[in-house]
Amino acid sequence: MNPARRTTPAATTATAVVLATAGALLGTAAPVASAATTCNSPVYKRQFFANTALSGTPKRTDCDAAVAENWGAKAPATGLPKDNFGIRWTVTRDFGSGGPFALTVAAQDGIRVYLDGKAKVNLWKNVTTTQKKTVNLTIPSGKHTLRIDYANFTGNANVNFAYAPRTSTAVDKVKPLAPTAPTVTYDKTTGKAKLTWAKNKEMDLAGYKVFRRLKDAAFGTKPLTTTTSTSYTDAPLPETGATYYYEVRAYDKAGNVSTGSADKAVTTVDTTAPAAPTGVSDNGTITPVAEANLNWYPNTEPDLAGYRVYRSASEPVALTADNLVSGSSWTGSWYDDKLPPTGGSFYYVITAVDTHGNESAASLTAVYESVDTTKPTFAPDDLKAVDGERGVSLTWTWGPDADEDIAYFYVYRDGIGFTTAGESYVDTEIGRSTTHTYWVRAVDRQGNFGPASDSVTVDHVGDYTAPAAVTGLTATAMENGVRLDWDDSPAEDVADYRIHRGVYADGAWTYTDITDSLPYSSVWSRNWDPNLPDGEKLRYVVAAIDNDGNVLDIGSATSVDVAELNVIPTETYPDESAILHLESEDFAGEAHLTVNYTADRDTYGTAIGYHVYRWDRAKGAYARLTETPRPVTKNHYSDYAAPTGTTLFYKVTAVYADGTESAPVGDHVLRADSSEA
Repeated sequence: MNPARRTTPAATTATAVVLATAGALLGTAAPVASAATTCNSPVYKRQFFANTALSGTPKRTDCDAAVAENWGAKAPATGLPKDNFGIRWTVTRDFGSGGPFALTVAAQDGIRVYLDGKAKVNLWKNVTTTQKKTVNLTIPSGKHTLRIDYANFTGNANVNFAYAPRTSTAVDKVKPLAPTAPTVTYDKTTGKAKLTWAKNKEMDLAGYKVFRRLKDAAFGTKPLTTTTSTSYTDAPLPETGATYYYEVRAYDKAGNVSTGSADKAVTTVDTTAPAAPTGVSDNGTITPVAEANLNWYPNTEPDLAGYRVYRSASEPVALTADNLVSGSSWTGSWYDDKLPPTGGSFYYVITAVDTHGNESAASLTAVYESVDTTKPTFAPDDLKAVDGERGVSLTWTWGPDADEDIAYFYVYRDGIGFTTAGESYVDTEIGRSTTHTYWVRAVDRQGNFGPASDSVTVDHVGDYTAPAAVTGLTATAMENGVRLDWDDSPAEDVADYRIHRGVYADGAWTYTDITDSLPYSSVWSRNWDPNLPDGEKLRYVVAAIDNDGNVLDIGSATSVDVAELNVIPTETYPDESAILHLESEDFAGEAHLTVNYTADRDTYGTAIGYHVYRWDRAKGAYARLTETPRPVTKNHYSDYAAPTGTTLFYKVTAVYADGTESAPVGDHVLRADSSEA
């Protein structure tokens, strides 16, 4: 490593991943060196001395994000000797509620670690190999100072120190401190309450739990939300004038939960309308009647003033003065209304009104048919049928002398009514080379049918011509399969495209229709075949198909050959073993793994977790993604940093308490390219 690496400018905050710890007292700290340089916690202040006693004025002072150096036989910095030098790292930070920590050291030659001036590690001797030690201890709550003194006497020089909380549930019994400085604001416009609080200092903090209760009620055991943020905006609260209280509790990685913060209250505005009346849609008639008899279930709001009844000849029923038939406040839960004697459908909805003037949403709709049994007298005129390649086009005429309440026309084919229409219709649901007879009838708003028009018979020839071969077909080998692209077919009746993949074996090509398995719609003139790139030679055939099912055969369609890339790792593993099973998928824009561990089949013991590795093609090796073993109970793992547009290979190993790992299992996932979607 380079001398004096990972330095940071004075007074610059850096994030360090550091471990922590316990042990017997070793002695009194050495004198503190110059404090001229300021380094923001948790960054260390580092001082270089030209002696192993760490005495006198430091030769150099800077900031260091971590204690992790390997100078070999070289001097640690310009102006210092390569032997008999010393370095001191110091940092003061707030440990929150404190708790069990582990201090981990490794050094050649001497190292001492002090907590608040008391030595916890003392390995101060000239050695020829790296000496290592881990000390467990409990750090009290609040601010504490760590100091690491290192001395190189002769020979190679290296030093590593880290501190971290011990988060095992069997070890860590210390609750986090209660969150402080909670505040809550309420937005009367949106009805949302926003709660904020100060960030806890614990290094093993996992997050916060937010609770909400109504006034005079207790907080439940289930939090409103769990978050790692220091703020939470609640969903819009019911605007009923009620008072709600909020509380925040911190929890750590061992599952310890703090006491609650100070409660903070908000009181909502009262703009809540009554509930929409229920039971209204149970009313209505299928047969025409002269009077609508409405009943509904009474509302139970204490501030209910009454109801309003609305009627309309169309749906949805607008809540307007023109449609109001009951007056501004009807006090009963029933209403009788004489229907207009015009025939047709009439739609009723009911609303509830409270004493503050808030009106509910409309109820479900009740439909009544008014008495009107007069059938239309009009028969559609001048019915014509014209045969076309894709169907039969029907047209007819009607004018001002027709019945005013005609709603639509019903089309008959070969004596069977099959669809409704306006003033024309194109029948495409018929086979090629068939003969059909059509006529049309008018239907009024009450569903009464008028007389039939004159009939017309037509021979339908249909379309027997397949679209021409596509042009511009290309196949591009990608790290995640093969990208296909071709020109849009100029045929007007193209329904979609059929894509076949061919594999060459035994002197012949064998084709598989892969259209329905491809990720992009078959109506596009491009697609992606997510096929594992293993160096195989493939042939793709693409043909356009029209609405009548006409399509070129494989021998006449356009084809293109492509040689896949080969991205298979030099190390491959089965996707399951006796104890592990791995499945991977490209899900919701991320690489997602499912790891199942079967403990009762594990002859080596019970795993404490598992490690996830991803193949690094550039380095030709698997790189571990999990810093610490992931608990086997959390069998879903999302690789948020996984690159897109490629094929990713993963392996997973079970990890035991002694740090050993099981034989791996592996799987791959084809990652889509977002630019292709």
